[in-house]
Amino acid sequence: MTKNRKTAIVIGATGLTGFELTKQLIKNDNFEKVIIFGRRKTGLSNDKLQEYIVDFDKPESFAENVKGDVLFSCMGTTIKKARTKENQYKVDVTYQYEVAKAARENNAEAIVLISSAGANSKSSIFYSKIKGQLENKIKELSFERCLIFQPSVLMGQRTEKRTGEEFTAKLVNFFSKTLPFIRKYRGIDTAILAHAMINAYLSEEKNRTYKLDEIFSVK
Repeated sequence: MTKNRKTAIVIGATGLTGFELTKQLIKNDNFEKVIIFGRRKTGLSNDKLQEYIVDFDKPESFAENVKGDVLFSCMGTTIKKARTKENQYKVDVTYQYEVAKAARENNAEAIVLISSAGANSKSSIFYSKIKGQLENKIKELSFERCLIFQPSVLMGQRTEKRTGEEFTAKLVNFFSKTLPFIRKYRGIDTAILAHAMINAYLSEEKNRTYKLDEIFSVK
């Protein structure tokens, strides 16, 4: 057990990766407290866990409580669920930026952000574009350490069905066994991604973007 245990902040904890990440943080002795900000309860219970139910449209109402050593930002949605590009932008960019800004103003030294493969602020693809915009905005906050993960399709037990994503991930994973150039695009299980995010932070890596299959190598 480390002598200087950390306080982790998590947003997106009810999502596929965020939920798995939170469970792993609770079990990890390097962290003495896990603070969650969300729109609903995770259903998890532990002495290390502290949950705030908040309105992300009103960051001023909870910003003073966003205090910890590292922010794990796992929030995201789909256009199908958001229904409009404006709503998707709010979840994927505005909400995460506002929480990150509050964390930085409260002296958090690190952020670990889940972005997406192909993130590019100049992309003609809306999703890739907003993910790239988020990365740029986060970098402008000048955290002492900024670790960005750009995974391929996420795999795991979802409460909602995303048939298209699941089919694509299975197809890529199948062909990656015989076509090496496809291998880096294979889907990643959220347990592996969450483990990599925690280990990257604990490794004290300063600033880095982990792309696609590079994530599998984080020990």
